[in-house]
Amino acid sequence: MDSNVERAAKLDTATISDALDRLAIVGQCYRIKPRDASFRMAGRAFTILYGPAGNPPGSVGDYIDDVPEGSVIVLDNGGRDDATVWGDILTEVANRRKIAGTVIDGVCRDVALCLELGYPVFARDHWMRTGKDRVQVEGMNVPVNIGNARVSPGDIIRGDADGVVVIPQEHEDQVLASAEEIGAAEDRIREAVRGGLRLDEARAKFKYFALQSKDKS
Repeated sequence: MDSNVERAAKLDTATISDALDRLAIVGQCYRIKPRDASFRMAGRAFTILYGPAGNPPGSVGDYIDDVPEGSVIVLDNGGRDDATVWGDILTEVANRRKIAGTVIDGVCRDVALCLELGYPVFARDHWMRTGKDRVQVEGMNVPVNIGNARVSPGDIIRGDADGVVVIPQEHEDQVLASAEEIGAAEDRIREAVRGGLRLDEARAKFKYFALQSKDKS
């Protein structure tokens, strides 16, 4: 795991979201949620773009053996909720290959296995109908749209109980530094309150309400 992925893994998505807001970057993946609240992941994006199947239909994708260990597989199925692009075979292989997790703008199926293995899957929902002959791969390692957030290959993806955020590669040092600053300030507020300070006083002291304000620099 590279150093910036390790930094992201120590931060929760809410803190990263505040840092993204401060820097006016849209990186919160709307409505993408873990299949289990215990799921956590951090890694660099390996992206797949889907579209409606042609005639004859194209492949739903045989990419799994080419995904580097530690990556997050990011599947853009356009938010489609009537055909899945992820199931138990992919879960088993991804878990064995030490993939960090899977994010889907759409639905998955075979949830029981990802729960059993503890393999993190984040999606809009789950349903059983296959995507075979309904969708096909249109592009691999291209920019995609996940919950109204742009994800490019190599961007850092962080997921936890609150959902998924993307940290664009070209801004990752700035986003991570801001998130770490925000996290440290919130820790100081908690410590101050535990020490007997009123919450409003602690928030004022550590400038809580300005933590996610847009950076004017």
